Amino acid sequence: QVQLVESGGGLVQPGGSLRLSCAASGTIFSIVAMGWYRQAPGKQRELVATMPIGGRINYADSVKGRFTISRDNAKNTVYLQMNSLISEDTAVYYCNVRAKATMFSYAMDYWGKGTPVTVSS
Repeated sequence: QVQLVESGGGLVQPGGSLRLSCAASGTIFSIVAMGWYRQAPGKQRELVATMPIGGRINYADSVKGRFTISRDNAKNTVYLQMNSLISEDTAVYYCNVRAKATMFSYAMDYWGKGTPVTVSS
């Protein structure tokens, strides 16, 4: 099993910044991809940014130029730097990691419990 622990959410004023972190631990043979999704009240969960290992980073159009995803391989940690935040960014942010537990297992998706981000004055 893989456990994900998120941190960094909170209340921020419009135009402000936050940095989310997500650390993966447990039985991990290899990580295939890491990313962030979000779910605003009354809306479906949507992709924010994904980072396939060795692949191209993908951002939602709504966050391009404002958000940056990065990772620390040694710590199995993914980050989301969020700048120029707007009210529409208010949501619960979920970390996603696609990983293989063993050399012979299929890659599975694991989710964090979510960290709330509120952008309000």
